[in-house]
Amino acid sequence: MNDAPSPSDDAAPSDQISVRHLTMAYEDFVVMRDISFDVSPGEIFAIMGGSGCGKSTLMRHMLGMLEPASGEIFYSGESFTRAPPEARGRALRRFGVLFQGGALWSSMTLAENIALPLEEYTDLHPAEIRDIATLKLSLVGLRGFEDYYPSEISGGMRKRAGLARAMALDPAIMFVDEPSAGLDPVSSRLLDDLILELSESFGTTFVVVTHELASIFRIATTSIFLDTNTRTATAIGPPAWLRDHSEDPAVRAFLRRGEAEHE
Repeated sequence: MNDAPSPSDDAAPSDQISVRHLTMAYEDFVVMRDISFDVSPGEIFAIMGGSGCGKSTLMRHMLGMLEPASGEIFYSGESFTRAPPEARGRALRRFGVLFQGGALWSSMTLAENIALPLEEYTDLHPAEIRDIATLKLSLVGLRGFEDYYPSEISGGMRKRAGLARAMALDPAIMFVDEPSAGLDPVSSRLLDDLILELSESFGTTFVVVTHELASIFRIATTSIFLDTNTRTATAIGPPAWLRDHSEDPAVRAFLRRGEAEHE
């Protein structure tokens, strides 16, 4: 892969994500090195690779939860890595995050979970917050479940409720970690369809960590492959194109796994 140029304020469109020469490490152990890629506004970008390759670690670097050993991450041409805490905080207000388990507060109803960021970051009246919570739950097919607790609904519904909470502040960029983890095929398909619908309806950019082929081919407009052997990104592009045209055997094997079982 060729080194990507550094973004400039003139070249980077609003909400573009640019990662440049990122190396991720835990002390002396290098997880991935010299990763560079761009995510354009409105794309659904899949971070893919085998177990333990650093997919979730990359997402946490992009969210500022982990600091890189080297390299930089830019949003709209502005360095997120070197930004002071106040500027990082402003950037984070424009992100939504759905972690693997949904990360809902078990002691709160679904409406109360969605209300939390609205209560913290807006001056809206409680009645207005309740209306927004109902709207967000409606968008994910959970209207009427406002007063249910997470323990009272299924795993797929909890994932959708988590997505509704992540959407509470109308983020420009959504980060989703293993959306299909622990779900049956039907629930997984419903969640994929929901991500596609939100992307198409609102122009939201999605960064999705996943190893599930069905989801990768169904929703991703572009993708990056993290290779555990070389400890770097060895392919970037639309998943179907990489499956059919990548010169890297590891990429082709990952995207074609299971084909022999159906022949």
